[in-house]
Amino acid sequence: MNSIVQPDGVAGEWPDRVAAVRHELAEYGPPRSPDGGPDFAVVTLPEREGDQIRDLLRDEGVGTVVEIGLAYGGSALAIGEALLRTGSQSPRHVVIDAFQFTAYDGVGWELLCSAGLDGIAELVTEPSQRFLPRLADAGFAADAAFVDGSHHFHNVFVDLHFLGEIVRPGGVVLLDDVWWPSVAAAVAYFETNLGWRPMPGALADRTAHPARGRPRTGAYRLPDPRPTPDFREFRPFC
Repeated sequence: MNSIVQPDGVAGEWPDRVAAVRHELAEYGPPRSPDGGPDFAVVTLPEREGDQIRDLLRDEGVGTVVEIGLAYGGSALAIGEALLRTGSQSPRHVVIDAFQFTAYDGVGWELLCSAGLDGIAELVTEPSQRFLPRLADAGFAADAAFVDGSHHFHNVFVDLHFLGEIVRPGGVVLLDDVWWPSVAAAVAYFETNLGWRPMPGALADRTAHPARGRPRTGAYRLPDPRPTPDFREFRPFC
């Protein structure tokens, strides 16, 4: 991807425009609610967590991010803002959501477009478990990933496996809803057996589940170099 041209050609205003769309979404909700669609307040990343993810990715200096799960666009707007604020000449945001135009009626993608982020983002509308293997086979490399797709253990596990090949060694993988046992168990394998290191100070003051007492979001640093463990060294992770 070549160097990008900012909307209106004004340096510095584009990330502020994205931030304004983010805040409006958090304050007033989506411009419309699809009939029978998932509840906005339940599925959308709170603005505070979005700020923390934006700041973490900006501090990491990311240029390419893979995101699983667009929904109403809250996390994607935060990631897009981070990509713009790092100053990369060729930011890239690959967003995967098989349900964007069914369950969500395209609302999340429309919000990204309204913020001008369709200039750096591309939307893939097929299951991540099918697309990520092709992305890995193509040699695609990312600096970071954000995972908020299927919460079934087997799907999260497959997502993380291929993201471990796509995200560069030393990069960052962020997850939403790690307070769900299925998500927590999936990432526990990679932490226990493949050396993914939690970044406890990276997302401060995270929202805790009212019943489980666990934080909603998690951040993990991938090992560098990428490990190749012996199967005989397997350690139980649940």
